[in-house]
Amino acid sequence: MPAQKVCIVGSGNWGSSIAKIIGHNVKASNRFNPMVNMWVYEEMVDGRKLTEIINTEHENVKYLPGHKLPKNVVAVPSVTEAMKGASILVFVIPHQFISRLCDEMKPHMTEGAIGISLIKGIDEGPDGLKLISDIIREKLQIDVSVLMGANIANEVADEKFCETTIGAKNAAQGQLLKELLQTPNFRITVVPESDTVELCGALKNIVAVGAGFCDGLGFGDNTKAAVIRLGLMEMVAFAKMFCKGNVSSGTFLESCGVADLITTCYGGRNRRVAEAFVKTSKSIAELEAEMLNGQKLQGPQTSAEVYKILQNRGIVKKFPLFVAVYQICYEGKEVKEFITCLQNHPEHM
Repeated sequence: MPAQKVCIVGSGNWGSSIAKIIGHNVKASNRFNPMVNMWVYEEMVDGRKLTEIINTEHENVKYLPGHKLPKNVVAVPSVTEAMKGASILVFVIPHQFISRLCDEMKPHMTEGAIGISLIKGIDEGPDGLKLISDIIREKLQIDVSVLMGANIANEVADEKFCETTIGAKNAAQGQLLKELLQTPNFRITVVPESDTVELCGALKNIVAVGAGFCDGLGFGDNTKAAVIRLGLMEMVAFAKMFCKGNVSSGTFLESCGVADLITTCYGGRNRRVAEAFVKTSKSIAELEAEMLNGQKLQGPQTSAEVYKILQNRGIVKKFPLFVAVYQICYEGKEVKEFITCLQNHPEHM
């Protein structure tokens, strides 16, 4: 087997943290080419190109300052150049950009390539719901696995211990990707329910916005625990309705499920921005620009996509927490009314 060449598609906070892991791992295994290309959306930082800074100082000074990237990770400003000869594509960009990027990549694909998506979000499709991995699968005609878990990027970059979940419909690809990404402090479990794993990664961001509202309103930890539990119930109910294959409750006990939900509701940018939304009465868009240094917020946008899907199916009333987050972010519903979606929540879903 020729060594597999890896290309990281994206270079933000999470992309750069993963690049750190991949850069070290490919050098330690003869299954992978020791050079890794990382596609970087070119921008100027203090009068210099970001790719030039990364390639000379081996640090993404904008999105992951204070962390050295391995020297075998090379920043490339053109995605078609970056992906040349790559047989493993690691997707880690905001979900809004994936469709356009795949169109650009399609004519340059290496035969037999596979993908793994670390993107937490969903899109609308003709049937309502479109997973990001489905967009990549359809546009590039490749097998795509997903990686989701309780993985706050800076903590992963600091090499603090955490777990994560790979959802892989193809078991052999799952093992290969585990070898590429696992470290002693980044422990991976591979499960076959790829769609459920991916949905967890998208939906938990909506719940985290609700947790942030609680913090902004000063509701305390008991209320936040209720938000997490009721949010998890809605995540399970939504997955059971929309995933084509089997949805076992065991998948929600993996890192991609309850662990990611907890960490995002206590840390994470969605919670932080939602808390500021309550305290400052600025719009989500203003706060995103002010607080996130060019990163994108996924929770509110995912709530809008989920709301449209629930509306189309006439089941808005069955998901009071998801709907309340959407209405507060986009329809001017008073944030202090958030508590009513908890008080009136059905006991069983």
